[in-house]
Amino acid sequence: MTVSAQSAPTPAASATILPFAEPLKGSRDTKPLRLITCGSVDDGKSTLIGRLLWDTKAVKEDQAVTLARDSGGQNDLGLPDFALLLDGLQAEREQGITIDVAYRYFATDRRAFIVADTPGHEQYTRNMATGASTADLAILLADARTGLLEQTRRHATIAALMGIRQFVLAVNKFDLVHYDRAIFDGISQDFRELAMSLGVRQITAIPMSALKGENVVYRADAAMPWYQGPTLVEALELATVRSTQAGGFRLPVQRVVRPGESFRGYQGTVSGGSVKPGDSVVILPSGTVANVKQIVTFDLVRNAAVAGDAITLVLDRQVDVARGDMIVSIDAQPMTGKDFEAQLVSLQPSGIEPGKRYWLKSGSRRQRVSVEPISQLELATGTWLPHASTLQMNAIGKVRLSFEEQAIFDPYDQNRSTGAFILIDPDTLNTVAGGMVTAKRSDLGSIEVRHEGQRVILSLPADLAEQIMASELFANRRDEAEIRHMTAAQAAELFSDAASDI
Repeated sequence: MTVSAQSAPTPAASATILPFAEPLKGSRDTKPLRLITCGSVDDGKSTLIGRLLWDTKAVKEDQAVTLARDSGGQNDLGLPDFALLLDGLQAEREQGITIDVAYRYFATDRRAFIVADTPGHEQYTRNMATGASTADLAILLADARTGLLEQTRRHATIAALMGIRQFVLAVNKFDLVHYDRAIFDGISQDFRELAMSLGVRQITAIPMSALKGENVVYRADAAMPWYQGPTLVEALELATVRSTQAGGFRLPVQRVVRPGESFRGYQGTVSGGSVKPGDSVVILPSGTVANVKQIVTFDLVRNAAVAGDAITLVLDRQVDVARGDMIVSIDAQPMTGKDFEAQLVSLQPSGIEPGKRYWLKSGSRRQRVSVEPISQLELATGTWLPHASTLQMNAIGKVRLSFEEQAIFDPYDQNRSTGAFILIDPDTLNTVAGGMVTAKRSDLGSIEVRHEGQRVILSLPADLAEQIMASELFANRRDEAEIRHMTAAQAAELFSDAASDI
């Protein structure tokens, strides 16, 4: 059987494609871009990534032969079933769906990529959240015939909650609507409104046909002469990688090692910032201060370590450090306390029960916590509904976390590693939710008032503000109000500036 390499037009001049494993000449981003595909069922996620791998020559010859065999015959375009490059499980192939997250690697002459193909079915939302937790960019697919569905909105919301701020809207199967520009403009506008409500500003909308390869790697000027934007691969080449070096140093301690009386080290993977010998650090939650004496890896002594490095840290004095503690920079410490605000995605049919004690695991630390739901996101309207009781499966909610002992977190938007957690049911040991810490509870407990002529400016805790905005009285006069969402630090700065002007 002969497998056609591509059915699209002549490749764009800027897209010179090289195999992933082959050494690349010239300047290129050294850190790969991590991305996910998401969206509703049968919108073409696996087909899109399969086509992307095919056209970037990331499919090896033996894989192409296997793909041709497994496809059971070519389609009307003379092409194999590209989805089989991603859907490797027997159940996936039998049912024609994606169940688990599949990671693949490819590269162009400008950069390398790690792509995660995530399932679209609602019952596999947890797998989608897993793929989104490490991604820098999300490709959100929408079938041109149906537009944005509830699952499309759910995936976009989860991706935004996971800190993804770069989206590519792939309006797929565009050949099935006869390349109608009005349909593309309508879906693009709907998504931009959704993205703006989620705080996402970096959006690229692309009309495409994943099966035909139109606007994936190669342009489709003949079919869509009105579209002058980038192809998918060009948009990916211009995306940015999320930095892990900006914040303070973080080392969750995985293990304490003492091979001899003269050596005591603390092992873990740096989850933020950087460190070098001589730096002052704090051990949390005890608050003990020490200096870094030495940084050791498996084969050498280092003069510095950055996020992602697995190291053994040696301090200049004997201190009490145990697994689950965190070693941090003295001048940029995380939040500590027993009460925090968080957002989470419920992942089990039993949902999240108010007041029930769960195990919370974050990094190497595991603690008892009780969860109090505050509000739940209504996906159809994009609004937060107050007074949520039990958060059912796949619900997205805001909660209060109450710990029995000191907990250590960074806000998730500042550090994914030290701001994320999972909840474990102590009875079944199932993972029931994945979440992101947004703030320390004690930082949100005050109400500030400032008079400005005939107007009164209130700074309220987020949950109280949501309850007020959901009331009928506020809804009737919403157009008269100016609403600004800000953190406690931003609010304090605002009121400080206002006070200095008086």
